[in-house]
Amino acid sequence: MDQNITQEAIRRKARSISLLEAQGVPVLPGLPPIENESEASPPSLEEVAFRALCLLPIAGRGCGLDSETEKRVIDSGELMTHFTAAELAYIANPSPPEQDRVNFCWKFECAWVLLWALGYIEEGLGKPVAVCDVHRAYEIAWERSPEEFMADARLKATSEILDQADLVYRYHWATRNAWISGDDSPAGLNGSVVAEWHYALNWLTGLYGRDWDNIETDT
Repeated sequence: MDQNITQEAIRRKARSISLLEAQGVPVLPGLPPIENESEASPPSLEEVAFRALCLLPIAGRGCGLDSETEKRVIDSGELMTHFTAAELAYIANPSPPEQDRVNFCWKFECAWVLLWALGYIEEGLGKPVAVCDVHRAYEIAWERSPEEFMADARLKATSEILDQADLVYRYHWATRNAWISGDDSPAGLNGSVVAEWHYALNWLTGLYGRDWDNIETDT
């Protein structure tokens, strides 16, 4: 690997660790850096935008959004061709298992990360200690047509996405390690939020391909 690229990853890791230590989050010094910008293959603005637009009604249904509203949103945004295989199966099931509903409800957090990546969450993601503002997410996406939603978006630079991905990767190690040890999540972190953020960020970096249904979040 090119030395400059290696140093880029090392500096990114060092910045993440410095922030985590300041927040009182445990770190594993041996946890390696994530890949470099030259190895990333981020999705296009249009891909990110449609992924966010698809996640919102899917997550909403998991959290109790009525089927009529779900259908109206999907039809108005012409989203059916943009859903994944797992999402289409979920939509087609009039009585999905409760665990599927719970799992999809958590995808609001993935949608929030994508809205951040599109420039709509100007204050940044911050520390993952609480669930996202669902009503604000709906307002951002549903008060615009799909065309306006894309026109107003400004996809963040790959380097900024990688910075956030490295940081959340280390948050995820801390929460996962606490769970394995039977301890409370450290520094007020919400482990479920962290896991969903990690999932979305790994998709955004393009380091694991574009198959949304099969993104890995190893730590």
